Amino acid sequence: MDKTASARSGHSLPPSLWADTAPAFPAQPALSGAARCDVAIIGGGFTGLRCALALAEAGVSVRVLEARDIGYGASGRSGGQVNPILRKTVEAVRLEVGPRIGDTLVRLTLSSATDLFRDIEHYGIDCDPVQKGWLQVAHSPAMLHKLQGLRDSWTAAGGDIAQLDAAEVQDWSGAQGYVGGLYHPTAGHVQPLSLVRGLARAALVRGAVIHERSPITTLDRAEGGRWHLATATGGQLSAERVVLATNGYTDRLWPGLRATILPFVSIQAATEPLTPAQRAAILPRGTTIADTRRSIIYGRYDRDFRLSIGCMGSFPENPEALGAFGRLRRGVERTFPALRGIAWERKWGGYIALTTDALPHLHEPAPGLYIGLGFNGRGVAMASVMGRALAAALLGVDRADLPFPVTPLKAVPLHRLLNAILPAAPPLMALADRLDNWRG
Repeated sequence: MDKTASARSGHSLPPSLWADTAPAFPAQPALSGAARCDVAIIGGGFTGLRCALALAEAGVSVRVLEARDIGYGASGRSGGQVNPILRKTVEAVRLEVGPRIGDTLVRLTLSSATDLFRDIEHYGIDCDPVQKGWLQVAHSPAMLHKLQGLRDSWTAAGGDIAQLDAAEVQDWSGAQGYVGGLYHPTAGHVQPLSLVRGLARAALVRGAVIHERSPITTLDRAEGGRWHLATATGGQLSAERVVLATNGYTDRLWPGLRATILPFVSIQAATEPLTPAQRAAILPRGTTIADTRRSIIYGRYDRDFRLSIGCMGSFPENPEALGAFGRLRRGVERTFPALRGIAWERKWGGYIALTTDALPHLHEPAPGLYIGLGFNGRGVAMASVMGRALAAALLGVDRADLPFPVTPLKAVPLHRLLNAILPAAPPLMALADRLDNWRG
C-alpha cells in the first residue's frame, strides 16, 4: 500500500478531542480463522455501522471489518455537525439523479437531522446530542446570493430555513465580518466518536459481529458466487454479499474506486473551555456555524464548552503543515476577536471525500458488491441516510425507491494529478477567499 493509502487507513493520525471524551468501547476481536456470513461490511464508521444495524434488525447475519478501531477514520474525527441540506439546489439534484429518486433524496435530506436525533434517542446512544440549529453564514455578497438561492429552492421543497441579515448573524453568533446567512433549525451537533461507538453497541446487541484491527487485503468472488475476504492477519471470511463503506479512506482494494473521489483534508482544533462571559458573546444560542469560504471555517461547542473549530488543511497527520493551523487560528481570531490569545488544547485532522457532482454515490460494480461514499462534508447526517439505503438495497427494495441512483464507477478527470496537488489547494483556497473580501 502506498503512503497516501496508508494514511487513509488511519496510520499516524493524531488523536481527536473526541477520543478524550467518548465513552469507552470494548475492543472487538480481529478476524481470525475462517468464518461465514450473509453480508460483510468493510469500514466501521457511520455508513457501515448504520447499515449493519439495519441488517441485524432484519435478521441478516452481518460482520463489520474495520482496519483500525471503530470510528478511527472520518466518522470519529469529524466536526460532529448534523447538517440537513446538500450543496446543490433541489432542481440541480433532480436534474442529476432524476425526478423520482431526486424527490426521495430531497425528502430524506430534509429529515436527515431529525431522523438521526430520533435514532440516538431510540437506541439510547450517549453522544451529547444538541439540536439547536446551524448558522450557515456568507463571507461575501456573491455567496449570500448563492445561499439565498439554496434557501428558496429547499424551502419550496418543504424545508424550514430562515434568512438572516448581517446584524442578525452577528447577534445570533457573535461572529464578525459576515454579510448575512441562513438558519437551519433542525440541525445540531453530536460527539461523533460517541455516536459511532453507540451505533456499534446497538448493532452488537442485535446480533452483528464486529472485527477491529482487520484490514482487508483480498476481496474477490469465489467459486459459487460468494465473496472471499482475507485480512492482513490471516483471517478468512466468506460472504454472500459485501458492502464497502470506506469513504475518504478508500484505498486500492477495489479497482477504480479510489479515483471516483477526492480525499480532501479537514483539520480541527479545540480551545480551552470558554468562560461564561465568552460563551455569552460567542454562539450564545448553542448553534453550530459554518461559513461559505472555500477554505471554510466551521465550529461548535463540546459538552465542556470548548470551542471546536475546523477548516481545510493539507495533511491529517500534521495539522500545522503548510500553515493550516495558523490559517485556522487567524480565521478564528478574525471571526471572534474575543478569542485572541486563547489556549488551544488539541489539534487533529482527517479525510473527507468530495465528489465532482457534490452528491453521495451508491455503486454496485459487481453482483453483490455495494458501495456508498462521497458525503462532501455532510457525512454525519448523510452517512446515516446512505447506511439505511445500502441496507434497503441488500434487503431487496426496488432501486427506484432508493434515495440514490445505483451508478457505475466514474473516475474524477485528471485524478492522479489532482490527488498529487491536493495538499497545495487549501492555501490557494484561502487566498481566493481573501480576494473575495477585497472585491466586496
